[in-house]
Parts: sequence; C-alpha cells; structure tokens
Amino acid sequence: MTPRESIEAECLRVGASTFLANCVQILRGGDVDEETLLALAGPGATEILRGKEGGVSGYWPRVWAMRGFLYAWEDTATHVVLEGANDPSWRVREMSAKVVARRGVVDAFDAMALLGNDPVLRVRTAAERALVRLAASET
Repeated sequence: MTPRESIEAECLRVGASTFLANCVQILRGGDVDEETLLALAGPGATEILRGKEGGVSGYWPRVWAMRGFLYAWEDTATHVVLEGANDPSWRVREMSAKVVARRGVVDAFDAMALLGNDPVLRVRTAAERALVRLAASET
C-alpha cells in the first residue's frame, strides 16, 4: 500500500478530522496513536517505534505526521505546518515546505522565506518550490 492509499484508508476508518487531529498531536509531542503511525509509515515503522532511531519521541513520527498532510488536509492544520518550519529536524522542516507547496498555505510565505537560508540543501530546495507555488497562486 502506498502512503496515500494507507492514509486514505485511515481517514475512512476514523474520519479525516480525527486522523488530522492525531497528526497534530504527534507533531505537538502529545500522545502518539500507534494505529495512526502505522497508517502513516506502514509496517516498516515497527522497528522505529520499538526504540530504534528515537522511538515514538524521535523525529520520524513527526516526519510521518507532517507527510500525512500531503494526502489529507483541513485548514486547521495550518498552524502546525508553520510550526514544523522551525522543527529541530531538517526532515520535518523539509516536509513542512512540501506541505506548503502542495496545499498552497498562503500564511507560510514568511516561514518559507526563512527556510531559504536553512543549512540543509533539501530544505532550501523544498522552501524555494513552496515560494514559487505561493507566488503562482497569488497571480
């Protein structure tokens, strides 16, 4: 199952609003719903969730939760996407920029401009794409 298919199935199972609220919880460091994590990352997540590479408090669950917004969206997630642009993990910052580009989060212009100076090339590249997308949507 692709991430898109898995996330769509989870949204059907629990409802899109509940799924998105679970993603926000993960990104905010709240309780982690393992079923949501498995829907976001697939069975390969099991080893990480058992403690390798940070477990549930590591950066991977935040990356997966942010990626969830690529396939399910409500504007209520905007605030956590903007917060993700300041995450200590470059992978979360990069995914935040990808979500901004996909969802056209117009409130993210300043955050993406700041990510244009990120020390990680992949983050800068994703931020530049987001800025191009935001500029195109304004015209």
